[in-house]
Amino acid sequence: MKMLVGLGNPDKKYSKTRHNTGFIILDEIVSAHGLSWDASPKLKSEICKTGEYILVKPRTFMNNSGEAVSLVKEYFGIDTPDICVIHDDVDLPFGQRKEQVGAGHAGHKGVMSIMDSLGTKDFKRIRVGIGRPRIGSNLPVDDFVLNDFSSEELDGIKKIGVPLSENLNFL
Repeated sequence: MKMLVGLGNPDKKYSKTRHNTGFIILDEIVSAHGLSWDASPKLKSEICKTGEYILVKPRTFMNNSGEAVSLVKEYFGIDTPDICVIHDDVDLPFGQRKEQVGAGHAGHKGVMSIMDSLGTKDFKRIRVGIGRPRIGSNLPVDDFVLNDFSSEELDGIKKIGVPLSENLNFL
């Protein structure tokens, strides 16, 4: 069994924010496969099972994502190397994607929470670039990630889910 986790914040007011990149991409994958999400209060997540994959949207808010990831991992007996986390990254240009294993959290509190809960950083990650605030905007990064994507940006982020939905064997 393999787990694909999208990071984000569950409140509707965050649904189009840069910090919800993981949720947005997973929603596109689920939609492309004609699947749906099931609420799992016990696992503090929304879950979608398909074949050998469990797709997960933690309902714990970003900074506590590790709690939900750990619960799902233990419940389904998933090995850490079979976990892949999709999340936003301000250090990558908008739309760029980088896959890696064992990297640090680079200040991303959702990733930090997962590392703390699992006791390791040895899980797969797909970092998705959201860029940084424009030079001279004086907008702190913490506020930038909680701002909504423009319509064009949102469409661009959704398109990242298309190749992932066509080939879930990237894990």
